[in-house]
Amino acid sequence: MQFGVFDHMDRAAVPLDRFYADRLRLVEAYDRAGFYGYHVAEHHATPLGVAPSPGVWLAAVAQHTKRLRFGPLVYLLPLYHPLKLLEEICMLDQLSGGRMLLGVGRGISPIELRYYGIDPDVAPAMYAEALEVILRGMTCTELSFEGTYYRYTAVPMELAPLQRPHPPLWYGIGRPDAVPWAAERRVNVVANLGGKGMRSITDRYRAEWSALGHPADKLPLMGVSRHIVIAETRKEALEIARRGYHKWRDSFLVLWRKHNMQLPNPNALFPEQFEEAEAQGRAVAGTPDHVREFIQTSIDEGGLNYLLCRFAFGDITCDEALQSVELFTRHVQPAITPAPEDA
Repeated sequence: MQFGVFDHMDRAAVPLDRFYADRLRLVEAYDRAGFYGYHVAEHHATPLGVAPSPGVWLAAVAQHTKRLRFGPLVYLLPLYHPLKLLEEICMLDQLSGGRMLLGVGRGISPIELRYYGIDPDVAPAMYAEALEVILRGMTCTELSFEGTYYRYTAVPMELAPLQRPHPPLWYGIGRPDAVPWAAERRVNVVANLGGKGMRSITDRYRAEWSALGHPADKLPLMGVSRHIVIAETRKEALEIARRGYHKWRDSFLVLWRKHNMQLPNPNALFPEQFEEAEAQGRAVAGTPDHVREFIQTSIDEGGLNYLLCRFAFGDITCDEALQSVELFTRHVQPAITPAPEDA
């Protein structure tokens, strides 16, 4: 069982320069605490994400950490020139001593894609071609590719990643029918689903993994992300969580409200109140004992071997998030047991 951190990097109330400095303090705390990975979202033209260039942000993360793995969750591949992104990935992996986690996707927001002149209907095909280019380019010395959207002839590959053949792949998943693709490529998966929904994915993944003849102890990570606030009392934790959640959710919906559109995936829409999200098993606020029970239930119900914590969201201050991290690593994480399938 591993624990990581997911970060939307959504805009807080403080000036942006201080925001980045505070987040680096948090990243250093995640590194000291021994978290497995730090995953950052990519969003554009919205307060939901003020790290629209994940590579720039992750280069700073690499220099402020020693053991923490990190990566985008996810790079929006249709927005990049594949050769440029390929070089960036190789640089980040080399700079960090092989700690890069390569999250890939086509993007959930058609609004953001259109801002960049990308037709959302062709984005899936662009994503598939770009991923093939990037993976192929990390395993050869000269790249040639002939596709609908990208064409390259004998391009020298001067850079290579430190992790071979490439950094571990990560993908956001929402349906069991996407599992065979992930299992065949040894892809780690993350979802926003509840226990029953995630169980259908983890059960399918274990079955596909076994059918491919792979050992159970080499199973990729399968996780969910959860908003988590921990304090000495339930009252204090709830006050922090409600305030941060309200601002985070407003940022989440800014572009959808601006364009009078509904989210294409209903599972992506979080309820209006924090307590509703908590009742759905998507968030928790409370004492260490309360949070530990919540997390253990999430792991057991979902068959998880990975859980991504969202400690900083909305206008939660750096010190408030650090308190959650400290209480989590001291009182919660040591008492968690693996899902029954992995015990």
